[in-house]
Amino acid sequence: MKAVSFINGEWIRPCNDGGSVYNPYTGEVIGERCDATPSDVEHALAATYAAKKDIANIPSHERAKILKKAAALLNVEKERFAKLISLELGKPLKNTLDEVSRSIETLELSGEEAKRLIGETLPGDPSERGTRAIAATFRVPVGVVAAITPFNAPLNLVCHKIGPAFAAGNSVIFKPASQTPFIAAELIKLLLQAGFPANAVNLIYGGREVVQQIVKDDRVNVISFTGGVVASKNICSLAGIKKVLLELGGNAATIVHEDADLARAAQMCARTGFSNSGQSCISVQRIYVHASIVSTFTELLKHEIAQLKIGDPLLPNTDIGCLVNETEAQRILDWIAEAVSQGATLLSGGKKYGATVEPTILLNPPKKSNVVCEEVFGPIVSILPYETIEEAIEATNDSSFGLQAGLFTNQMDLAYKVAHALEVGGVVINGTSNFRLDHWPYGGVKNSGIGREGPRYAVEDMTETKMIVYRLSE
Repeated sequence: MKAVSFINGEWIRPCNDGGSVYNPYTGEVIGERCDATPSDVEHALAATYAAKKDIANIPSHERAKILKKAAALLNVEKERFAKLISLELGKPLKNTLDEVSRSIETLELSGEEAKRLIGETLPGDPSERGTRAIAATFRVPVGVVAAITPFNAPLNLVCHKIGPAFAAGNSVIFKPASQTPFIAAELIKLLLQAGFPANAVNLIYGGREVVQQIVKDDRVNVISFTGGVVASKNICSLAGIKKVLLELGGNAATIVHEDADLARAAQMCARTGFSNSGQSCISVQRIYVHASIVSTFTELLKHEIAQLKIGDPLLPNTDIGCLVNETEAQRILDWIAEAVSQGATLLSGGKKYGATVEPTILLNPPKKSNVVCEEVFGPIVSILPYETIEEAIEATNDSSFGLQAGLFTNQMDLAYKVAHALEVGGVVINGTSNFRLDHWPYGGVKNSGIGREGPRYAVEDMTETKMIVYRLSE
């Protein structure tokens, strides 16, 4: 396979050598990626800008039909797309099949939102000067959306950007993660097959220089970025006066109170702490457990983790594949060793095989250790005992992140108290932090980002309010 950029309706050849693309589980080369040159990026920016009026002029019902056809085509291609993600990323097939299903839903939802670009009428007479005036508001496209996406959900997170952007009537310049180029190209081919105009989306590959060239360009109106805090700060420093939507990371906490259903809590923490080897922004990372039940919960969690099957991501019964590369796997081992050296107890896991790291449980690592205060993005959960719910709330909030949190309790009043006290974008009651439906508003506070994903909410950020005022004759 060879991944090349798609600019102004053409797959660009020849191109710069971007290096080999590896299957992280086997280490085998599965293809080559060609990176865009500065002139390629300029060509893509110019083409995206030139297309914005054409895309805005497509009737919303037509954009809706195209997006829904794309969803239908993806449903037909579900297994092929899932296998390709597993091949590029090392994500187990059961998880990638779920990702494709979610992507289908995201495209369908985006198609529905294309028909909901509604405004309102505003009488002028609440003001004495407006007695003979009336205003109407309309949602209009911003123009050009830059979509910059990560490797960990390389299909659905793209659909969460391109789907709403097109639904709103925008043209898109799209820069996917370098680790997962082939699924990006296959999605573009599918969108074109569904009826996307050839100039509606431009796909370019590359690294930091490509991103910098895009985000500082004044022809871009909205930057929609999913990734890390360091990269987001760099983007903001270059962006200038334009809207920046950031879906960043987290060190998500789940609180297990003393009255919780411990078997259910342990099962869900095991499933959602280690899916995709923990490579999710809302993966369970910090588990605050009431001191009276730590021993019982820990044994239940160890039992649940023992049931998880580690192996080839392409096998249907595999629960845990590998990390995106061996460098990340080694970082995870280093963080485990650091936590243990600082006083944490290693209860299970902690071994590496190639890019695969065993599901790991740490007990009581210090709050300043990387596994607690930073985003692990790997298969580690830390059990942190607490005495009072106020202590758990304070510990959860003691973070530079604030994406999502979970809480297990059977007390309604306590659930209400905790949910309102946590400084996060979303709280899941009797579930873990790692639960998201694609039509819900998803995003965080603090260093976890700006704005919300979910087609309805993304469309709001990818449109502007235009007001037309009618002044009536006297």
